[in-house]
Amino acid sequence: MAATIRRETIGTTAGHRGQKPTDVDAYTLDTGEGLAVVVWTYGAGLVEVLVPDREGRTGNVVVRLPDLDAYQDRAANPYVGSTVGRYCRCVADGRFRLDGVEHRLDRNDGAHHIHGGSLGFDRYVWEAEAERSDGLLSLRLRLDSPDGDQGYPGALRAEVRYQVSPDGSLAFEYRATTTASTLVGLTNHAFWNLAGGGLIDDHVLAVNSSRAVVFDDQLIPVAGPPADLTGSRLDHRVPKPVGDRKLDNCFLLDDPAWAAELHDPASGRTMRVVTDQPAVGVYSADGFTGRRRSGLCLETGPLPDAPNRDDYPPVRLDPGETYRHRTVHHFSAR
Repeated sequence: MAATIRRETIGTTAGHRGQKPTDVDAYTLDTGEGLAVVVWTYGAGLVEVLVPDREGRTGNVVVRLPDLDAYQDRAANPYVGSTVGRYCRCVADGRFRLDGVEHRLDRNDGAHHIHGGSLGFDRYVWEAEAERSDGLLSLRLRLDSPDGDQGYPGALRAEVRYQVSPDGSLAFEYRATTTASTLVGLTNHAFWNLAGGGLIDDHVLAVNSSRAVVFDDQLIPVAGPPADLTGSRLDHRVPKPVGDRKLDNCFLLDDPAWAAELHDPASGRTMRVVTDQPAVGVYSADGFTGRRRSGLCLETGPLPDAPNRDDYPPVRLDPGETYRHRTVHHFSAR
């Protein structure tokens, strides 16, 4: 079958905080060789990833919600499949300093800021443009975030490009530029379930990490170095089942060769994640109301509270620079 790109309008947003209602489009990027991806312009969200199992039967391997209304309902939608920003991790006390100036962010997680605020990038309709070249299917989505948006300085132009290849890979490519010094860290918040449904307890997880962030009871990093995972239950350098353990951790990657690998023994589906980012957040969806443990988040990106930590890789973006982030998901079945 030939590769195709299809577009349809699926509904209209309700509008948030003075925004006008806007049409939402769904794009289907179908390789014609087993892998197909559905992306919505609302939240630049990954809604379906259709992948064959070892018998050639195709199933959706990301959690999706029933309709657009559900995606707009914050109580029902904990960032499902969304592009998250302007900063995709927590910022302690909702504040940080740049060049001696304190900036205060929207506090949408108790006393703290997380995932870009209560009106983060996941709540906007992005502009989209699709293209096909040499079998590679691409969807580029753009969003302009004004100066002061959720408390962030600088007007930011953000871009995410989904690329689907006939070799069975899905890439996320992020870029951003700014008019003033600011913070940037973008990621995708898909809940992966390679079985196509049920719980993720039987999935086998490997993570290329010997260290993880140490959090307090509010999931804010504590002072001091990351924890050595050697021999602990969080040491996933050797693949092991997720089981019924609660995972909500940020792993520092040991090298750029690979980040994580997820395997479902029942279907044979395997997903290997490669990234140029320093860390991967792993979350087992224990707090996902009504769909507890229905998927596993593997969020590549910066470290949590990096804006306030000199010992973490920097997340600053200055005018004239371009923020870049590339993560690739390779699918296979065995």
